[in-house]
Amino acid sequence: MMPGSEDLAALLITLKLAALSTAILLLLGTPLAWWLGRSRWRYKFLLEAVIALPLVLPPTVLGFYLLILLGPNGPVGALMQGLGARPLAFTFPGLVIGSVFYSMPFVVQPLQTAFAAIGEKPLEAAATLRAAPWDRFLTVALPLARPGFLTAAVLGFAHTLGEFGVVLMIGGNIPGVTQVLSIAIYDHVEALEYAQAHWLSGGLLIFSFLLLLAVYALNRRFTGLRP
Repeated sequence: MMPGSEDLAALLITLKLAALSTAILLLLGTPLAWWLGRSRWRYKFLLEAVIALPLVLPPTVLGFYLLILLGPNGPVGALMQGLGARPLAFTFPGLVIGSVFYSMPFVVQPLQTAFAAIGEKPLEAAATLRAAPWDRFLTVALPLARPGFLTAAVLGFAHTLGEFGVVLMIGGNIPGVTQVLSIAIYDHVEALEYAQAHWLSGGLLIFSFLLLLAVYALNRRFTGLRP
């Protein structure tokens, strides 16, 4: 059986969530990765450990504490209610917040590695030409780190596509509002609707594989390698 209207809605929500979360992660993660890749601060490993925490922390644990934070009895939820707005738990903006936290290491770490690999010589050469720090970042660092940006964007996007525990905890399972593909697949399997689950799972598998193929192929091109 072909996917129904609720499945198509879950697909659109998932793609919207992945695109928006990836954009926010690149915006926030770029300056953070730049500082981590170049800083010699003795204790920066503490921040690196916090960023990498979602790699080892069960998604339900992160989702639970975000639910407490954003719920009506949490500090952020109480603040939202005080401002006349509804708490962010079980809303699409809440999903975005959870996705940003959960996918942070998949974006920051490739960018940090790319910035650290640039070294000092290209930036020092630009400085001798009287390029300001901002100019050196825009015209030297960003172009040289292009493969890292590609990897970060694809990994962040693909990782958000497959989220389950965090989005379920913080967004629930509201069709047309917070139900994403991973939760829709779970619902179909639970209802023994394997045909619909095959359609969604197979499509997600193929799409994720093609994304990874694209990033590897483009990275080979950027680094001057040929198949």
